[in-house]
Amino acid sequence: MTSGFDWLEVESLDLEAQGVAHRADGKVVFIEGALPGERVQVQVSRKKNQWEQGQVTAIARESSQRVRPVCPHFGLHAGACGGCKMQHLHPAAQVAVKQRVLEDNLWHLAKVRPERVLRPIEGPAWGYRDRARLSVRFVAKKGTVLIGFHERKSSYIADMQVCPVLPPKVSGMLMPLRALIGTMDQRDHLPQIELAAGEGVTALVLRHLEPVSLADAQRLRDFAAAHDVQWWLQPKGPETVHRLDEGGPVLAYRLPEFGITMPFKPTDFTQVNPHINRVLVVRALQLLAPQPAERVIDWFCGLGNFTLPLATRSGTVLGIEGSEALVARARENARANGLAEKASFEARNLFEIGPDDLRALGNAERWLVDPPREGAFALAKAVADLHGTPGWEPPQRIVYVSCNPSTLARDAGLLVHQAGYRCSLAGVVNMFPHTAHVESMAVFDRATQ
Repeated sequence: MTSGFDWLEVESLDLEAQGVAHRADGKVVFIEGALPGERVQVQVSRKKNQWEQGQVTAIARESSQRVRPVCPHFGLHAGACGGCKMQHLHPAAQVAVKQRVLEDNLWHLAKVRPERVLRPIEGPAWGYRDRARLSVRFVAKKGTVLIGFHERKSSYIADMQVCPVLPPKVSGMLMPLRALIGTMDQRDHLPQIELAAGEGVTALVLRHLEPVSLADAQRLRDFAAAHDVQWWLQPKGPETVHRLDEGGPVLAYRLPEFGITMPFKPTDFTQVNPHINRVLVVRALQLLAPQPAERVIDWFCGLGNFTLPLATRSGTVLGIEGSEALVARARENARANGLAEKASFEARNLFEIGPDDLRALGNAERWLVDPPREGAFALAKAVADLHGTPGWEPPQRIVYVSCNPSTLARDAGLLVHQAGYRCSLAGVVNMFPHTAHVESMAVFDRATQ
């Protein structure tokens, strides 16, 4: 490592929540632990021709938005947990940073500016995370078990005793879980515990590389009884997940504004933050504004998180997903909620969809698009390729929910510059407080001729 004794003015934060500054010669310096508006010194750990990277070592002028981290495992020190990156920044300022990231991506990557910026969707800053994948390791030399997220920039597991972003019940269970794993026969072959919480149910999925012994199964049952949790076992891939013991309450989440309850398996994709998801669904439907006689297509529909609420507001809704198994589960959810007549589902490869596929699916007045981090490039390109084609009626409005501002910007560029749309609205959704993850939504309306 090298030390830099120059005082640097921090200008902004990047996508990894590092402060960004420039030396006198114009060289960019990325600084872990520094915040915009601060004057800092940095210990440089990496040097390239165009940039340097390091950690803050001294602060001459602190940001007014700097706060004391709540979690004792957060920081830049050796062994610090890498799960959060922004606990030293006030939650409201975190949202402002993410809004700036969204706008910068849209402009610099796509030359798109929304006509209006939406008010951010915010919620609880702590105890919000109903889903988490926790690594497990028995450290023989120390005679202890570690359970948690990885250390910052490391493959090692952080020595976590609490985690304030997890539900308090689960945070308080970390040390008992460590003790449990330490007593198990297969403690060297248990690499992961996945958390999935639903309506009054806390499910823990134990990934095991060897069969669970009868003694270990009893240890799990005793723990479940003491801590009111469900154990699920996963011997191989996600499709092998099954309950340790049948019976008991079903894992599910609710969308009370629409009278919908959706059962799910703990390895299914559902939103990490249920509080924000409920607001997100309401906001998305308000923005999409489907009319009772209109047809809507919900692309990347999953289990029906948007599809089923849409079915309570529109004429009909078609949900499209890439997995036949997931589509079957979505159909079950539609039937269970009395919406099978209005909500239908199809399985398609959404990363290879083309103009002919859109023609075959037929016209729909409105689209809801909620892709994974890879975005919806094939879909946006197909719309662009069909622009101006006789007989093709594109949707009047598209609401795009994104978990990656760079792929949103890429797709927005196609929709705005090649497909005849304008970006009328865009804003952030703070789904993951204290992390650098940027969730957002944008609205695209057909441009008037």
